[in-house]
Amino acid sequence: MSACVPAHADSARTEHVHPPHSPPPRGPRRFRVAGADVSASIAVFLIALPLSLGIALATGAPLQAGLVAAAVGGIVAGRIGGCPLQVSGPAAGLTVVTADLIQQYGWRTTCAITVLAGLAQLGLGCLRVARSALAVSPAIVHGMLAGIGVTIAVAQLHIVLGGTPQSSVPDNLVALPAQLANLRPADLAVSALTLSLLSLWPRLPGRAGQLLGKLPAALIAVAGATAVAAVAGLRLPKVDLPSWSSHALATLPEGPVLGLVAAVLTTTLVCSVQSLLGAVAVDKLVAARPGLTGRVKRSDLDRELLGQGAANIVSGSLGGLPIAGVAVRSTANVAAGAVSRNSTMLHGGLVVIAALLLVPALELIPLASLAALVMAVGLKMISLNHIRTVTRHREVLVYAVTTAGVVFLGVLEGVALGIAVAVGVALHRLTRTRITHDETEGVHHVHVRGQLTFLAVPRLSRVLHQVPHGADAVVELDGSFMDHAAFETLQDWQKTHTAHGGAVDVTGRRPGTRISEPADTDNCRCRPWTPWRNHQCERPPTAPPTGAARPDSAGDADAVTGASGRTDRAGRAAQADFAGPGLTEGADGPGGGRELARGISAFQRNTAPLMRGELARLAREGQQPSQLFLTCADSRVVTSMITSSGPGDLFVVRNVGNLVPLPGEEGGDDSVAAAIEYAVEVLKVRSITVCGHSGCGAMQALLSAEPGGAQTPLRRWLRHGLPSLSRVPGETGETGETGETGETGETGETGDAGYPDAGPRLAGRPAADTAEQLSLVNVVQQLEHLRAHESVSRALRAGGLELHGMYFHVGEAQAYLLAEDDGGAVFRRVLETDVTV
Repeated sequence: MSACVPAHADSARTEHVHPPHSPPPRGPRRFRVAGADVSASIAVFLIALPLSLGIALATGAPLQAGLVAAAVGGIVAGRIGGCPLQVSGPAAGLTVVTADLIQQYGWRTTCAITVLAGLAQLGLGCLRVARSALAVSPAIVHGMLAGIGVTIAVAQLHIVLGGTPQSSVPDNLVALPAQLANLRPADLAVSALTLSLLSLWPRLPGRAGQLLGKLPAALIAVAGATAVAAVAGLRLPKVDLPSWSSHALATLPEGPVLGLVAAVLTTTLVCSVQSLLGAVAVDKLVAARPGLTGRVKRSDLDRELLGQGAANIVSGSLGGLPIAGVAVRSTANVAAGAVSRNSTMLHGGLVVIAALLLVPALELIPLASLAALVMAVGLKMISLNHIRTVTRHREVLVYAVTTAGVVFLGVLEGVALGIAVAVGVALHRLTRTRITHDETEGVHHVHVRGQLTFLAVPRLSRVLHQVPHGADAVVELDGSFMDHAAFETLQDWQKTHTAHGGAVDVTGRRPGTRISEPADTDNCRCRPWTPWRNHQCERPPTAPPTGAARPDSAGDADAVTGASGRTDRAGRAAQADFAGPGLTEGADGPGGGRELARGISAFQRNTAPLMRGELARLAREGQQPSQLFLTCADSRVVTSMITSSGPGDLFVVRNVGNLVPLPGEEGGDDSVAAAIEYAVEVLKVRSITVCGHSGCGAMQALLSAEPGGAQTPLRRWLRHGLPSLSRVPGETGETGETGETGETGETGETGDAGYPDAGPRLAGRPAADTAEQLSLVNVVQQLEHLRAHESVSRALRAGGLELHGMYFHVGEAQAYLLAEDDGGAVFRRVLETDVTV
């Protein structure tokens, strides 16, 4: 239907013509909510309601402000934010910041600061700097949350005991003995009951416990304590929700400009960091839930920052608390089965309904019960798991300083202090380098642990000069950074030491790490972005065999010294250190166990973590390749690189010359025929590709083979290429041991398929030489051999299989695919523009 037709056109006067090939017109889309989102929203609402009131109580704000923030966080942040399943609202991490602002500036100015913080978040979201906030050390974030948790717990303890909290943690600690002397038993009893229900409800045993455990423990604890207090007739301070008509809204901020700027920056920082870290945590929860990864997109952190900013603007304008992503509610939302942002928005709507219709019921809740609930939340913010993690990563000092700074100085001051300590620790690690020297069986080992910078050069030089002239030395670098000063120091010492007849082997944590180039390579560099390159910057040592006498003269010593200046003794010592058990002492060369271990180590360290999930899936589901790829065993033909394929994509068969023996002529070797049958009959591949390549040694061997001679295994195998040889103009198939001849007879003028004398060719240029021409012909010939196999022939007749020919020019890094035209078989280049998406 045309977009220009008015939506409410008079059907009596306007005739709507429906185009014959367009889809039928649809009615207005209905807003549909999944049942999982409805149930999840109810679960989150039951958790958010008591927590919102408790956090408002802890900050000293009007209790209605907590409900406003919960509703706005659910509706606004839920609709605009970039993390669909994250639930936003008043967070415990903002309690200390908000309490300080209310005490210093008053409630209405605090609302204005919330609005300004929201505007700052919008600006940061527009600048797309959300990822930068994640650069803050986790130790600082966890320390900040722990400090806030301590502050909350100490302040709420006074309300639990029936008193009134002071303005700071030191004041609360000083006033605690007097509060203990004058505690109120009724408040303490209600608080104890709340904490008991909060702790024991998730641990109910049996089937009934599994059913009842689905109800939120926070709701049960507060409801149970409220019911007991009402039945017992206890006279306690209760929730007081004033009329919405007298609800205080934001006003123009009043106070010193610098103080207000600092307050806005603090609120922005805490809200943003907590929300972004929460979004990342929700992504991990979503990834761990089966069946949800494809339905819920990963978080857009910049959009999440925009959503949080909009929510804070609305919340502050309506007289609500500052808003951030809340870990407890978000975790409950994912665990309850939410599948879209509708659950978050519905939870906000339920909070609005409760704030308007459930005021009488909410006013029965004792303040002591809410205080106990918030105190428990504060204590949970001090995570033992986080402490163990920062201790393991040697960042406990940063964590402790940040926590203490937040507790005794304030959030902004504590975070700033934590950042300063983190920078100091990083600089200390950069300059803290351990350099040791020891001698083992005549080989001097210099072990460098840490980063090699110019500050460590004096110590490095002093230790290196402890190695005697003419001795074998191994320098082991156990670090990830070396600056220019350290590099030159080490290189100069190595040149001087080898000039005096010594031998030096420099090893590093990364495979192939070397300070200088070996003599037999030109500017050889082992780079981390080419781990597949077959070079190790090292030549096999020409040491005498095991048991031979070690030469004593300098000339003899030179004869057994490797390209890197390493003697056989030093090389064996270095190899033993690297290889570990299971590798033989003699596997020193580039093709030996040392290089194999290097490659395996690089795979386990760099590739395995990235591939483990995909390989685990393939292990569960089995292989389902789409292609059989038959190519040469040449080491330069890397099938996965040429075809941009990964594990499970190709069923690869490799042999010398990419040959496909005709049925009945295998000569006792059925491996290729078995692979073809398995791929077609069992794996149900949809295509088979025969790939030849330039510089093929098998083709060279066919061209240079002399008639007669000993029938070695290689010659017996290459007889399957004689039909290809007979199709090359001027070449004649050689008679093998059993008397087979090429299919085209003696002259080789035409092939079986009736191709012209020139045979298959490359588009745009002639074959470079006879060997390349033979490689092209061989691809066509092996495709014909494929058609002779019963399984392939049957699949071709059924239309479930395609055959393709391919030629890969190694030197050009260019692939050619076989095609047919009026002139016969042509291999055409595969360009990026040839493939349409």
